[in-house]
Amino acid sequence: MSERGNNARLPVDDLLIRRSGQRFREQTIRFALQLCALLSIFTTVGIVFILFNESVFSISSLFAADRGEESLAFFQQVSLGEFFGSTDWSPRAEKYGVIPLLSGTLMITFIAALVGLPIGVLAAVYLAEYASPRTRSIVKPTLELLAGIPTIVFGFFALRFITPYLLKPIFGLVGLEVGFQNALSAGIVVGLMIIPMVCSLSEDAMRSVPRTLREAGYALGSTKYDVSVKVVIPAAFSGIIASFLLAFARAIGETMAVTLAAGKQPVLNLNPLEGVYSMTAYMVSTQSGEADAYGLQNKSLYAVGLCLFVMTLVMSVVSQWVMKRYRETYQ
Repeated sequence: MSERGNNARLPVDDLLIRRSGQRFREQTIRFALQLCALLSIFTTVGIVFILFNESVFSISSLFAADRGEESLAFFQQVSLGEFFGSTDWSPRAEKYGVIPLLSGTLMITFIAALVGLPIGVLAAVYLAEYASPRTRSIVKPTLELLAGIPTIVFGFFALRFITPYLLKPIFGLVGLEVGFQNALSAGIVVGLMIIPMVCSLSEDAMRSVPRTLREAGYALGSTKYDVSVKVVIPAAFSGIIASFLLAFARAIGETMAVTLAAGKQPVLNLNPLEGVYSMTAYMVSTQSGEADAYGLQNKSLYAVGLCLFVMTLVMSVVSQWVMKRYRETYQ
């Protein structure tokens, strides 16, 4: 009887051990996720605190004895009206009108969107609807290799190939002069950089559309093109728009490629064939220069960084709202 009892309890003991092991793994995963969330929150709060302390209101100015200019934040010395209303950006002359930097950033982002978004969506449609599994397994990793190329390489690619071998011959035919550094080449390379993001996220959204919707379209006599354009893309609209907004945020925050390809001309210029000065390029050039660590010019980095942070934050919030507002749910 004792041997039978022990044999009967063995499966129960094994089951308890497996459940305890599974519970331990679940608790470990939950703890790791909570730790990642706490680290993300801590990092975000730290970034916001540094930007706010250096650009909006310096906490150290409350405890400084003389409260000199070195203890004041950027916007305690430069008014918001001058910062957002002036078109003159000349830190050496203490003129801080961010509009030229903002216009250069938005111009490059707009050009990048014209290049990257259509190509990314078309590539996603091809991979999700037309490509065979073998072709998809080859094309998608190859396309995503673009995301692994250093951004500074894209900058040199714009300087040494796109501008001299593409833009200058094309616009030279109509008598237009293209600068060595220009916004158009910078926008083109940034557009190439966001293609993998748009393609990957859009393709995932399209492949998540139930196959029953496609089969219903084919049953009504629709062609593959009609099903792709009129069924799949509308059903995956929220994911596609979210990929667009994330690509916008990536284009706005791009640094090295824009610094090399677009130039450093802080003037309000809407001609894409000439050089412009983006917000990220200014931050890189000033940080690598000889600006006083406690001077107003150095603190302007945090003011520009705060603008970039707000712009990308708005993009992220809008993308989350779009996904919740237009997400399609299927049973």
